[in-house]
Amino acid sequence: MKIQVTSEACTGCRLCRQICAIDGFGDTNPRRARLRIEAKFPDPGRYFPQVCDQCGDCAAACPEEAIATNDRGAYVVDAEKCSMCGVCIDVCPIGVMMKGEDDVPYKCDFCWSCTEVCNTGALVRAE
Repeated sequence: MKIQVTSEACTGCRLCRQICAIDGFGDTNPRRARLRIEAKFPDPGRYFPQVCDQCGDCAAACPEEAIATNDRGAYVVDAEKCSMCGVCIDVCPIGVMMKGEDDVPYKCDFCWSCTEVCNTGALVRAE
């Protein structure tokens, strides 16, 4: 499974980022979300959600082998194995691997919360 992104349907409401931060961290700060929304200006109304496509580049680059798939098929970081070197962040081709407050990188873990609140169809669960 993956999250299918349809940028043309995104209105930029950022509700997905809000629920992601709440679900992932119990925090209402959307900057902690595991996805990004890029706004293209000067074209108003053009938004591009960016969610991990599970390419595996982060896992392949990790020198500690601290990144593996979870039961939902998403790559996740094992904080106990992670040396916090940041290589996984550097190799992410779409910039959705982020450094947490404890310096342990994090990314989308397929909790699906963003797809449940997106009412435009910009983010949907896909097989």
